[in-house]
Amino acid sequence: MRLIILGPPGAGKGTQAERISESRGVPHISTGDIFRDNIRRETPLGKQVKGILDAGGYVTDEITNQIVADRLAEDDAQHGFLLDGYPRTVPQVEALDKLLSGWGHQLDAVLELQVDEQELVTRLVKRAETSGRTDDTEDVIRERQRIYREETAPLVRIYSERNIVVPIDGVGELDEVTARITAALDGLATA
Repeated sequence: MRLIILGPPGAGKGTQAERISESRGVPHISTGDIFRDNIRRETPLGKQVKGILDAGGYVTDEITNQIVADRLAEDDAQHGFLLDGYPRTVPQVEALDKLLSGWGHQLDAVLELQVDEQELVTRLVKRAETSGRTDDTEDVIRERQRIYREETAPLVRIYSERNIVVPIDGVGELDEVTARITAALDGLATA
């Protein structure tokens, strides 16, 4: 399956994506993880994106598109993948469409985790306290929510027009949300 998981920062995309990846046998491709790894290793890309992420912004489409294209070209992604954190903007949707169509592929589904904004802020502040992530201050979290609403939420509209959005209630215990996702994906596989 070729999947995208969408949802605002803090919706649980990364955790659920790992579970989906394992159960469906497709690589979980997280642009955030790729960026954080480069920051940790102090690569040129890491140095370039650290300031952007620390300020609550998003890395440019050009950089992100190239990183995703390179990753999707790897052997393990040839028969399926789960993108987490990409696409985030309409130009990224267009770049992904062009890339996939060039390979004769298309997306199977876009999972949209839906969570109330105040719940998200609470989750992320708690995560910052336990993980030591410097990019999770309340002001930065609220700025990311604003950017998400402005730039990324319209992607749901685009993918809805293609009838591939699968809304998932993202509130509840991890296993409850995973069960909702599993049921939705099982339904797609048999459709």
